[in-house]
Amino acid sequence: MEYSDGHVLTSSQIVVSKKFWDKLMVEPETLAYTKAHFESQDKTATKMRHLIFEKHSKREKPWIICDTCLELFDVDKEQTKQHASEWWSSEGSFTPPSCGKADENMEDDQFKEAKSYAVMEAGQRLLR
Repeated sequence: MEYSDGHVLTSSQIVVSKKFWDKLMVEPETLAYTKAHFESQDKTATKMRHLIFEKHSKREKPWIICDTCLELFDVDKEQTKQHASEWWSSEGSFTPPSCGKADENMEDDQFKEAKSYAVMEAGQRLLR
């Protein structure tokens, strides 16, 4: 990504995106876990999907997202672009409001719903 490109999102904005999870859970690195989770209810595969969710939800720093990937997220594009401009100008030290671990910046029910979707449902419709 070139200097001043992209959009800045928070972990909360990342984890609530079903499109993001659907895409991530069928990428080559995660596809085997997704298949095992749905086809044979493999507990180890489900645990790996849980760990993938935790890795993404626990990120404290902002996410810099390319223009193409932004289509996965339901966010204010102008605001995320402005945040990216501030992030680039500050050489990566800018953090947007509500930045940090998702579970600390979301309502409990919203976080649990995002987690449940990511771990238990994401990618299923793309396997068919």
